[in-house]
Amino acid sequence: MPALDPAQGNKRTAPTSRRPNVPGYNPMNWRRYWLVLGALLLLNIVITSIIESATQAPSVTIPYNVFIAQVDAGNVLNITATGDSIIGTAKAAVSAGSGQPSAKTFSTQRPTFASDNLEAALLKNKVSILAEPPNPPPPLWETLLLGFGPSLLLVFGLIYLMRRSAALAGGGAGGILGRFGQSNARLYNAERPDTTFADVAGIDEVKAELVEIVDFLKKPEKYQRLGGTVPKGVLLIGAPGTGKTLLARAVAGEAAVPFFSISAAEFIEAIVGVGAARVRDLFQKARSAAPAIVFIDELDAVGRSRSTGARLGGNEEQEQTLNQILTEMDGFDPQQGVIVLAATNRADVLDAALLRPGRFDRRVTVPFPDRRGRLEILKIHTRHIPLGPDVDLGLSASLTAGMVGADLRNLANEAALAAARRDASVVAQIDFTNALEKVELGSERKLSLSAMDRERIAYHEAGHALLGLLQPGADPVRRVSIIPRGQSLGATVQSPVDDRFNYGEDYLRGRITGALGGRAAEQLVYGVVTTGAESDLRQVTAIARQMVVRYGMSPRVGVLSLADDDNAGQSLTLSRPYSEATAAIVDEEVRRISEECLRQGVALLTSNRDKLDALVHALLEHDTLEEAAILAVTGLTAPEPVPATVS
Repeated sequence: MPALDPAQGNKRTAPTSRRPNVPGYNPMNWRRYWLVLGALLLLNIVITSIIESATQAPSVTIPYNVFIAQVDAGNVLNITATGDSIIGTAKAAVSAGSGQPSAKTFSTQRPTFASDNLEAALLKNKVSILAEPPNPPPPLWETLLLGFGPSLLLVFGLIYLMRRSAALAGGGAGGILGRFGQSNARLYNAERPDTTFADVAGIDEVKAELVEIVDFLKKPEKYQRLGGTVPKGVLLIGAPGTGKTLLARAVAGEAAVPFFSISAAEFIEAIVGVGAARVRDLFQKARSAAPAIVFIDELDAVGRSRSTGARLGGNEEQEQTLNQILTEMDGFDPQQGVIVLAATNRADVLDAALLRPGRFDRRVTVPFPDRRGRLEILKIHTRHIPLGPDVDLGLSASLTAGMVGADLRNLANEAALAAARRDASVVAQIDFTNALEKVELGSERKLSLSAMDRERIAYHEAGHALLGLLQPGADPVRRVSIIPRGQSLGATVQSPVDDRFNYGEDYLRGRITGALGGRAAEQLVYGVVTTGAESDLRQVTAIARQMVVRYGMSPRVGVLSLADDDNAGQSLTLSRPYSEATAAIVDEEVRRISEECLRQGVALLTSNRDKLDALVHALLEHDTLEEAAILAVTGLTAPEPVPATVS
C-alpha cells in the first residue's frame, strides 16, 4: 500500500562520460594497433602494385587490323592468347598509328565477328603461339601474402595485447579477459570540481549532515587526535530526483579529493565472479588515491537482502558482489581516508549486513523540498535564464508542491523553451505556468471537440473547482482549464498556501469530495456519468483505503494499522496481514466513505447550481480561468486554510 503522497494532495488534475581512468587500461593501445594494422595492409597493396608494374615491360594497345598487318609483315615473334585477348611481342616497335607511342610489347582484342584464318597466318609467319586459361590462378606469393598476412597480423596483435593486459593487470584472470575484472568507475577531477554545496539547495539539513565528512577529508588530524573516526559509509536515502547523486558530487567538490562514481548495476556481469573482481579493483584504486570518495549509485541493485526469495536469476553473482562489498568495507583502515557514499530509493530491501555499524554507519534521508527549498532550487536553475519583471518564483514554488530538484530543473528549462518558441527576449510568468501544465499534464492537443463534449468537460472541471471553493480548509483553486493536454481533456489545479506534513480526517474527506466533483456535476446536470472520472476514482480509492487500513479512520475497523510495510517488495505474492472477514469490512468502509463524500458533493453543487452554471459559461468562453477570474465569476472568496493537526 503506497503512502499518501503530499504532492497528490496539493495538486489535482482532471481525469481526462567520460572514459574510465583505470590503471592498466589504455585505449591508445587499441587505437595504435588498428592504425598499424591498417598501415600494413595499405603498404601491402601498394608494394604488390609496384611489383606487378615493375615486372611488366612497357606495352601499347593496337587495333586488330594493325595486328593482322604486323603478322603478315613478319614483325610478330610470339603471342599469348587468353580468350579473345591477345598479348604479343614484335621484332620492331609497333604503334596504334602515326604520332602514337610505340613498344615491342603490344596487346589487342580479336573481334567476335572476325572470320579471318588467324591460325594459318600465324603458322605461315612462324609466330610462336601460347594459350592461357581465361582466369589463371594468382601466383603463390600473392596468395600467401594476401591470404595469410592479415590473419597473422590479427593473431600476433591479439597475443601482444593479451600479454600486455596480463602484465598491467598483474597477471590476474589472464590476458584480455582480465579486463572484465576492472571496474568502470568514473574518476572526476578533484582540481576542478564542477559541483559544490553552492549548487545544492532546498535540503540544508542534509548538507549539514555531510559537512562533517568534508571536514574530515580536509583535516583528518582534527578527529584522529581525539581518537574519533568518521563513518566508513554514508547511505543517502530518498526518492528519485531528490539530489542524492548531486549531494555526493558536492561532497567531493568541497573536499577536493578524487571521486570515484559507479552504478551498482555495473558490477554485475554474465560471468560469475566478475562483480567481486570489479569491487576489489574499485576499492584498490580508491586506496591508492586516498583520501578519496567512492560513490555507489542505486545500491539496491546488488545490496538486496539475501534472506528473501524475491530475487530471480543471477543470485550467486549478486551475492558474491555483495559479500565483496561487505568485506572491503570491513577491511577499511580509518586512517586511510576512504569514505563510501551510496544512494538508494529502496532502503527497505537492503541487506541488514550493509546497514550495521562499521559499514554504512550513517543513514541520511534526502526529503522532498518544502516551499522555501523549492524556491531556492528554482533560483539556482534560473541563474542563467533572463527573467521578466512579472516572474514570481515564490508563486511557482507554491504551485510545485511535491516536485523534487530534477522536476524543478526540468520546469525551468521548459519555461525557457516556451519563451524561445514565442521569440521573447525574457522568460515571463506565463511561460512558467504553461511549462508547469506541460510537465504535469503533457503538451496541448488540438482536438476537434463537439459543443456537447466541450460543455460536459466544462461541467466536469467546474465541479472540481467549485467544490474546492465551497469546502472549508480545501487547497486554493489556482487554475481551471478545458484545454486538452496529454491524456486529459481538462484540468483543475489546486495547491496549498503552505506545505502540509500532517493531514486531518476532514481534510482527507475534503480531498475525496473534491476529486468526485466532476462525477457529481455530471450526475447533477445530465443524470448520466461518463468515463471522464477514471483517474479521479483511482485517487479516491487510494485515499479512502489508506484512511481505513493505514490511519485508523474507520469506526468499524478501529484504531488499527493493517498496512504491511515491513514486507513490502520482499515477496512475489501479495499477502494481507488480516483475515478475509476483515478484508470484507475494509472494502465496505472504503465504499461507505467514498459514497458519503459523493453525496456531499452533489448536495453542495445542487445548492450552488447558479455558480456552477456561471463558471461553465465562463470556461466555454475563455477555455482557461485563473484564480482571480474564478472568484470573480462565482462571487465566492477563497476558503480560509485550516491549520494542519499536530500529533
